[in-house]
Amino acid sequence: MAVKLENPEKAEKLFAGWQEGCIWSAMQGIMGDIYVDNEDNPVSGAVVSGDFVFLAGQPDKELLLWKLLCGEKKFMIFVPGSDDWNEMIEACYGSKAEKVIRYAIKKERNIFDRERLEKVVMSLSGEYRASFIDEELFHQCMSLEWCRDGVANYPDYALYRQYGLGVVIQKGEEIVASCSSYAGFRDGIEIEIDTKEGYRRLGLAYVCAAKLILECMDRQWLPSWDAHNLMSVGLAKKLGYHFDREYTAYEVQTP
Repeated sequence: MAVKLENPEKAEKLFAGWQEGCIWSAMQGIMGDIYVDNEDNPVSGAVVSGDFVFLAGQPDKELLLWKLLCGEKKFMIFVPGSDDWNEMIEACYGSKAEKVIRYAIKKERNIFDRERLEKVVMSLSGEYRASFIDEELFHQCMSLEWCRDGVANYPDYALYRQYGLGVVIQKGEEIVASCSSYAGFRDGIEIEIDTKEGYRRLGLAYVCAAKLILECMDRQWLPSWDAHNLMSVGLAKKLGYHFDREYTAYEVQTP
């Protein structure tokens, strides 16, 4: 029977070695939920964080189809830990599961060129301004569908202030780009970056991310980056990150 874990330590062996900020956060009891097949001696587990489900251990059909795993969400991204999980996802969800390739970026500290990033921030055109997300901007981002993912996993601003960090670019009072933490963990964040339609390909995401990384450097935080497409990989490399590997995920239309 699938259960929600109250003690994250019981799932540590299942997710040992995973290089995912969302998993680190859940294991630290900060954000996200952990589900297992058996509370006392789990051999199958799932970490649910925002729209992501990370699957580890032995494939378990009951866990995979458990309604509470996805809650009321109609769309989730499943990240399987093995080919056996791949097969079970395809068997359980059929045409509702689209197999996609995502791109892991290396989790490295002290690799960024501060001077170059500062020049990027200074290059922002005078018609825009870049600001760190405070409480007012937090609620503004939460109200905007195109950029709410950067703050939506935090139940309130208090948790965001403690474990989150973000930058927005505004034109007048309008938010037109956002780079914020999809999840927060001790000494780091998982980055989510978005630009409003009509303002893309203007370099705004580049500036947003550069300013956020500089602040992470000052705090000695890890700015973790995971790319959903090659354009995101290109931006990451431009900022100073290094590519790690491709990996399989499934975009699932849940019941």
